[in-house]
Amino acid sequence: MHHRAAALTIAGLDPSGGAGIAADLRGFAAAGVWGCAVCAALTVQSTRGVRSVHAVEARLVVAQARELLDDVAVRAIKIGALGSAENARAVAALLQRHRRIPVVLDPVMVPSRRTGRARLDGDAAVPTLLVLARAATLVTPNSDEAGSLLGRKIVTATDARDAAVALVELGIRAVLLKGGHTGGERVVDWFATRRSVIPLSRARLSLPPVHGAGCTLASLIAGRLAARGGRGVANEADLLAAVRWARSRHARALRNPLAIGRGMRVLDPRRRP
Repeated sequence: MHHRAAALTIAGLDPSGGAGIAADLRGFAAAGVWGCAVCAALTVQSTRGVRSVHAVEARLVVAQARELLDDVAVRAIKIGALGSAENARAVAALLQRHRRIPVVLDPVMVPSRRTGRARLDGDAAVPTLLVLARAATLVTPNSDEAGSLLGRKIVTATDARDAAVALVELGIRAVLLKGGHTGGERVVDWFATRRSVIPLSRARLSLPPVHGAGCTLASLIAGRLAARGGRGVANEADLLAAVRWARSRHARALRNPLAIGRGMRVLDPRRRP
């Protein structure tokens, strides 16, 4: 029997559908693969922001993932908000048993808008997140997330480049450090591996506040990797090709954000312009 290629997200549930699992499933669909999901955190949120985050028990997160990995032809995994350090450690251990599946980690920590002190990583400390990052194939932090992982401020494009290199030196296989939070007329993302550091530039768009952009980009990359079929761990050329394709589709979605609530806009990369 031929099994359709699938991508799996392990992430949080955003009831508005703008971010988290729902955004990931749209990204997988845009890449032409089936989407499966493991819920690691429940949130109270809308397009106006995150009010609270409630982690699912680690044993239940792992049980969901094991069931899917035993049944479905999962060709790539995307990891987003896990809600707790326990979940981060459990997922890192799970990945060690499935090393041939490419993994894209979007290390979300603090939501772009929140009420009080709600965090998407719960009590996860930097060392725990770094363990998870080292188990991934590609990590996609924005400048704030990269700064938290490294304990430094990232302000300029040069800072971002240096940070991408520093993350690789910490044992992360490949990094796509997103430059949307740094200044300049152009947005420069940095794709870094042990072999090379490549700037990926595009014009900065004038946008309203957008929700779930990081989730969407990471899931597009994972979906594109899954579409490669069952060819095992992605090499550097595979990763860069998936990143370039995902950035193009992501930019198209950014130009046409949807208003579904009273707060931030959301992205749908399945839509044609």
